Amino acid sequence: MMKYFIPKGTRDFSPIETYNRNFLIKTIKKCFKIFGFYPLETTSIENISTLNKKYGEEIEYLIFRILNSGNSLNKEILNFLKEINKSKNIIDNNIIYNFLSKKALRYDLTVPFIRYIIMNKDKIFFPFKRYQIQPVWRSENPQKGRFREFYQSDADIVSTSYSLWDEIELIKLCDFIFTELNLSITIFINHIYILKGLVEIVGIKNNLWKNFITILDKWKKIGEDEVKKEMLNKGITLKSFNSIRSLFSIEGDFKNKKKFFEKKFKFSDKGKIGLNEINFIYKSIKNISLYKTKLKWDISLARGINYYTGIIWEIIPKKCDDYNSIGGGGRYDKLMGLFGMKNIYGTGISFGLDRIYLAMEKEKLFKINKHNFSPSKIIFINFGYKEVLYSYKLLDTLRKKGISAQLYPSYSDINKQFKYAYDNNIPFVIIIGEKEIKSNKIKVKDIKNKIEREYNNVNDLINYIK
Repeated sequence: MMKYFIPKGTRDFSPIETYNRNFLIKTIKKCFKIFGFYPLETTSIENISTLNKKYGEEIEYLIFRILNSGNSLNKEILNFLKEINKSKNIIDNNIIYNFLSKKALRYDLTVPFIRYIIMNKDKIFFPFKRYQIQPVWRSENPQKGRFREFYQSDADIVSTSYSLWDEIELIKLCDFIFTELNLSITIFINHIYILKGLVEIVGIKNNLWKNFITILDKWKKIGEDEVKKEMLNKGITLKSFNSIRSLFSIEGDFKNKKKFFEKKFKFSDKGKIGLNEINFIYKSIKNISLYKTKLKWDISLARGINYYTGIIWEIIPKKCDDYNSIGGGGRYDKLMGLFGMKNIYGTGISFGLDRIYLAMEKEKLFKINKHNFSPSKIIFINFGYKEVLYSYKLLDTLRKKGISAQLYPSYSDINKQFKYAYDNNIPFVIIIGEKEIKSNKIKVKDIKNKIEREYNNVNDLINYIK
């Protein structure tokens, strides 16, 4: 028999996994709605012109391009073969781009969301708060917690005015969601201007600042020694590295760190702006209760340096020992400008549904597992045509009451039918044979507790089942 495989970086989901994933989506959606966000869905396929140069050149290699289809592809292949016949020289590699269409699978949900705003700006009332839960695709090397096809769950606030209360609202939203999921988290926050301030005070050359910030972000993931090695390889001086290392030795709470960096940023306007905004977040959150969330300033945190413009954050489960984030986000005020829309401010958060699933599974937070998962609560034994017709009256009543019930599909050995119920964790078996029809009784067997009961009417049965 032929062996079948799924593409690398993709997954199938079992019934239990699908049930728990649906629970996650339902819980997150409920929280989004409570916070006043509108639902939105965008197309899976976007034009390359929409996606290009919005993330930075390094991301363009991770976008799944789509081939031309039908006659367009056939035409390009024929032209390619003609070129081969004309010349014995090696064909230019760029010719492969003729096979590609001008479309690609979406890389994230943020750029499609902004494209939607541009196309519908006359129909939208600002501030516009939207949530979106859909799959995205990235052509990267799959590894633990990193897939080529996965679900993102985004919430964004786009407005015609600048307000850090949007960041506060998103922090509260995170806390609300993960409290509902019973998962304790730490939100690490930083500011793009603080990173640019660090570049100024440690003496990084202008052409190296992106390399510096990108490597700095790896401090907690790969450690000081590896960061040092990468920085020196990229041309960052040992003096600059030692300067940044000394900043990581500062201990104490936010107040102490703030005093230290106020002195350091004395001659850095960007650093001052970043520090003031971080201070606003801390001061405000201090007066607003958080339940299962800890807020922590991390000066090494860097993400989306090509389009984030202000506060940035990353969400890590408190019991996580490998620093795998389950979400992140930030302010992207200039991203709208790349699409030609000025004076629009945006900030958002994105949760990795698959990473949240893995974190909850690790902490055994799902109520449904292989020991208690079942397709229904009740199954009716199939004794034959007459008995099945009688059973369907009860089946309809149970289903209308919201109780999941099913009928064994074929008349077969009774032990086989009971085994099916046992193997699928179906807790109750209804036995309606000729004897029960004549006596107008409903016989139910509780498989787990090995108890058998009889009822005179369906309402008594429902009360027992519930």
